[in-house]
Amino acid sequence: MADAFDNILGQPKVREFLRASVVSERVTQAYLFVGPAGSNKTTAAYALAQALLCPKGPTGPRGGSCGACDRCGRIARRKHPDVRYFAPAGANGYLVEQVREIVADTSLAPIQAEKKIYILDRVDLLGASAANAFLKTLEEPEDDVVMILLGRTRESVLPTILSRCQVVPFRHIPASEAAGIVSQNTGAAADQARQAIEACGGSITAAVAFLTAPANERLAFRSRLLGDLSRLSAADDWDVVEMARDWVEASKAPLDAVRASQEAELAENADFLAKSAIRQIEARNKRQLSAKTSEYLRQTTAIVRSWLRDGMMVAAGTPELVINTDVAERLTELFAGADAGRIAGAISRAEACDKALAYNVSPETCVDALLFDVREVLNGSGRTD
Repeated sequence: MADAFDNILGQPKVREFLRASVVSERVTQAYLFVGPAGSNKTTAAYALAQALLCPKGPTGPRGGSCGACDRCGRIARRKHPDVRYFAPAGANGYLVEQVREIVADTSLAPIQAEKKIYILDRVDLLGASAANAFLKTLEEPEDDVVMILLGRTRESVLPTILSRCQVVPFRHIPASEAAGIVSQNTGAAADQARQAIEACGGSITAAVAFLTAPANERLAFRSRLLGDLSRLSAADDWDVVEMARDWVEASKAPLDAVRASQEAELAENADFLAKSAIRQIEARNKRQLSAKTSEYLRQTTAIVRSWLRDGMMVAAGTPELVINTDVAERLTELFAGADAGRIAGAISRAEACDKALAYNVSPETCVDALLFDVREVLNGSGRTD
């Protein structure tokens, strides 16, 4: 029978380690999952949360959750009030005030379950001052608290954090294997699987969600962006500004469904929840919306980078390496004979756009500047069609 651990795609050793830990009741109170972006650390954290909070306990020798109860469903949808996800609130990492709020929250009783699970992403961005505010809680957490920290590498995490956690390494998943996993889980062709992985910054789990979004919404979004990019060289300044605004609005559109679902869930539970619990859920919902907004904006810049990367392959005379094969003909028209160095510069500016978004710079401003940069590259190739 499948369980939540089966969703940790491409990480068989991690799956078996976590299952064995749950079955043998050797779960520690502080974990550090380390591995590259896209290695499914976040999925693993939520799978472990399901296994620990499922009211039916581990289902047989596999050690996972039942996956069928209301609690498992809420955790899988990332809506359970006792499973709390945090990402750095500051442009350069975690803020001391943010960490102090997390520490204070750990002393509060769970809202619905017997334990609380805290998932802290990018703890490699946890500086010394913020870490100092966190160490005692990490070393001596409340009995009903489990901390799951996520980082890129051991070396990037402060030794004081590293020494207080059970470290679980996640491997890099080769591109061909990643595409195969996405294809197996979605039924998509290999080319489409690679395109989805590119659009999702290398994340297999996000690529599966990208390809299985309701009404092909994310695929339609990608097609729209690629179509606009193909016409960008002929756009005037006002066209570019309008395009940037439309992209940002399109990135936010799917959030309406998320917001409606949150409001319905809160209304359903409001009668029996204390005011303090309602405030916690509202705060969690706000964080979830913010995370979704960031995710969709990152997909926007990732699609642009992927398209530019393909343009570089065309300019370098290696069109067989193009990933966005559905627009290969137009890529050849735009980039054959183009300056690969100029394209590389545009890719760097797309990466800078991601960083600017992390600094809470206006999305419209970031995307607007990026599109002007890309148009310059296209027109610099001597083409205006």
